[in-house]
Amino acid sequence: MTSLQTTFEFVLPRGFVDREGNVHREGTMRLATARDELMPLLDPKVKEHEAFMTLVLLARVVTRLGTLPVVDDQVIGGMWATDLAFLQDLYRRINTEGTTMAEVICPHCGETVMVDVGGGGALGE
Repeated sequence: MTSLQTTFEFVLPRGFVDREGNVHREGTMRLATARDELMPLLDPKVKEHEAFMTLVLLARVVTRLGTLPVVDDQVIGGMWATDLAFLQDLYRRINTEGTTMAEVICPHCGETVMVDVGGGGALGE
């Protein structure tokens, strides 16, 4: 019997910089529930401007980021665009495909290989 993986580790490409200048790159995202996708619709910010949906939704499923005590929509909204795009892609992958693994073609040898897009290395490594 296989168990369902519900949490996924990741490493942001750039990292969130807090008020003290600390960079937070390593985190954890959990699978979304139906409630996670519905509750942001009740948030006043989302009602006023639909674009906040992404921030509120990601804040619900990113359970850890570095040593930050809490990850909320202010943290998600303060990320570099590169990191936000990374989290959006990770969210899509784990909630539709159930994995952080992706099939890619090696630019050096042309072979198809599996890589963990959850991170571990910086962009371009």
